Amino acid sequence: MDYSNINQIDINILHSFNSSNNLLLDHLMQYSTLGYTWIPLYFAIFFLVVKNNETMLQICITVLGILFGVLLASGTDNLLVKPLVERLRPINDPYIKYTLDILKGVGEKDFSFFSAHAANTFAIATFICCLTRSLSLSIIMYIWAIINSITRLYLGLHYPSDVCMGMLWGSLVGIISYKVYHYIYYKYSPKINYISSQYTSTGYSHEDIDVVISIFVMLLILSLIISVI
Repeated sequence: MDYSNINQIDINILHSFNSSNNLLLDHLMQYSTLGYTWIPLYFAIFFLVVKNNETMLQICITVLGILFGVLLASGTDNLLVKPLVERLRPINDPYIKYTLDILKGVGEKDFSFFSAHAANTFAIATFICCLTRSLSLSIIMYIWAIINSITRLYLGLHYPSDVCMGMLWGSLVGIISYKVYHYIYYKYSPKINYISSQYTSTGYSHEDIDVVISIFVMLLILSLIISVI
């Protein structure tokens, strides 16, 4: 297998995603890639969990399930894979960085493979998808995860292969963490299959899910407004 050709394909795809020289899009991508931008969404998910679980133990097990997924996704990446692979980020690689449009203030010093942003967001999205069994919320969560992943390409912080691996690992971790959560949760709670137009099959209220979706939409609108300003 000719790895030089694979690497060149990686670079070519990166160039197609890298900055478009559009100030609005530049600001939007810089803002969207920041973790604190999505804090209201995290609170909305926490609100969803609290509203749809009856005991503090159930709430804690669910929250810990999500956190376990994030820790497993990012911990494996940052503590094991990145130090072993030692792949330079595109913006730090002398072979390619001068061919990229690097935005002012954008820069990270750690390694590139694989993307922790993609892994973390896909782990959360997959867990929430399995947890709620809501098609609309699942679509929204994966859109959110994809947006976070694309920002890393746009800003030149990762190669496409870094992001794709992060997506795959995050999705797998989301499933693993949900399986662990499911095993522990139903050791202490009765397993009920909900059949109702008001709830999903796992007992999550469509009304509360709509709140999470609304928060996400409002954050997108807010991001656009801030980017314009």
